[in-house]
Amino acid sequence: MSEARGLYLRACDLFDARVHGVGADQWDAPTPCTEWDVRQLVNHVTVEDLWVPPLLSGRTMAEVGDAFDGDQLGADPVGSWTSALAVARDAVNEPGAASRTVHLSYGREHAAEYLMQLFADHLVHAWDLAQATGGDVELPADLVQACATWFAARESLYRKFGVVGPRPSEWSEGDAQTRLLAAFGRTAGGL
Repeated sequence: MSEARGLYLRACDLFDARVHGVGADQWDAPTPCTEWDVRQLVNHVTVEDLWVPPLLSGRTMAEVGDAFDGDQLGADPVGSWTSALAVARDAVNEPGAASRTVHLSYGREHAAEYLMQLFADHLVHAWDLAQATGGDVELPADLVQACATWFAARESLYRKFGVVGPRPSEWSEGDAQTRLLAAFGRTAGGL
């Protein structure tokens, strides 16, 4: 359980570094997530982190309602992201947080599994953001391996529900990072 927390926090650090590297003229740049530009991608991950405290405290999605709908970045995207990350870190670092049960859209789930979902999303979106802004696209090998191991048992379910795009043809080629990105529907070349 503490491994899930550590992986999530490390992926948050990667995403955070890339958010702080976004240039003032890059917020509307396209990303590998074709439905999002840079601002929308950062908003998506910010919203994910805003959900962490209420879900880890036992609140349901219905109780939280639409509190985090829409643009959460406002006039200061980096500052808004940084604030959301801070409250998420505090919630995750509470004693016993990773051993709780959370209420997700599909039902009750172990908090450690929820943190692994967040870890994967932050890790892959760190690559998306770097790809979109010309940042460092290299992901730490141990995080890539941990994510690939965890995702292997979930990939078909994610794909079935449209959470990830089709696996590109290069899925069996390349290094571990290329294969992970392919599992999440991305090509190593990005955009």
